[in-house]
Amino acid sequence: MLISAEQVEQVRAFNRDYTRRIGVLSQGLLDSPWSLTQVRVMYEIAHRAGVTAAELAAELGLDRGYLSRILKGFEARRLLARATADADARRHPRRLTATGQRVLAPLERRSQQQVRALLGALDAPRREALLAAMGTIRDALTPQPVAPAVLRAPRPGDMGWVVERHGVLYSVEYGWNMEFEALVAGITADFTRKFDPLRERCWIAERGGRRAGCIFLVAGEGGTAKLRLLLVEPEARGLGLGGQLVSECVSFARAAGYARIVLWTQSNLTAARRLYERAGFELRGREPHRSFGHDLIAETWELGLPPSASAISRGAAAAER
Repeated sequence: MLISAEQVEQVRAFNRDYTRRIGVLSQGLLDSPWSLTQVRVMYEIAHRAGVTAAELAAELGLDRGYLSRILKGFEARRLLARATADADARRHPRRLTATGQRVLAPLERRSQQQVRALLGALDAPRREALLAAMGTIRDALTPQPVAPAVLRAPRPGDMGWVVERHGVLYSVEYGWNMEFEALVAGITADFTRKFDPLRERCWIAERGGRRAGCIFLVAGEGGTAKLRLLLVEPEARGLGLGGQLVSECVSFARAAGYARIVLWTQSNLTAARRLYERAGFELRGREPHRSFGHDLIAETWELGLPPSASAISRGAAAAER
């Protein structure tokens, strides 16, 4: 996904402002002779019983040689003591000595006072908004286990989400204007008003209780179905969800007795085109046009559907009657 220069600058501006506010650019953290890294190492040792140098380096992302020099400096000042772990003689957990605890205690108090002052300058709604935003940032940057996607039928509110996410994502990723959002709104409105449960479907994909994608299959003419509005959220891409949605759509169309599926897309939607190719769709036509604020090349793709065994059985039973 393309990351714009403006987005990069927004993150850098936030980092500059926040580090200035909490004072990490000063030579000593919290008006102390200790650097931010030194205080963080002290904090981890104080609050993680039996932590080793290797664990500290991995957790804090520090070069082992650099961390070793910090620890040796602490030991020279009698802030640290070593112990051999009972289970493994090769492990040497660190712990703060009484002197180390006396050094860290006022730093922790000053840090708490600093945060209280920062929050105290805000009224309650802004304080809650700030804390919620901090939680959102931590969640977004924390690697999450890959949750399996669940495909379900639409519920109230889903159609509005389909329209909104298409409008936002295609604007951000391709620069399309609100004409596209209007097109999607028309498709979802027609689907809702004219829905035929035997011949049509919408699937909403969820991961971890959050919407992650969608796809529609609607009835066309002459035994033809139309695949429409395939979307996968950026955080769910690369996990096979797009292929899962297309496969579900094709399976339903085959079971419903359609002879073919057609779809309309644009030549610059390369990820979607690869999904269609892998599912067996073939390109049938290309046509330049002006839409959504851009000069585009529309493409029509088609997939033939041999009758399924269940459809053949239903046809034979109908003939016998």
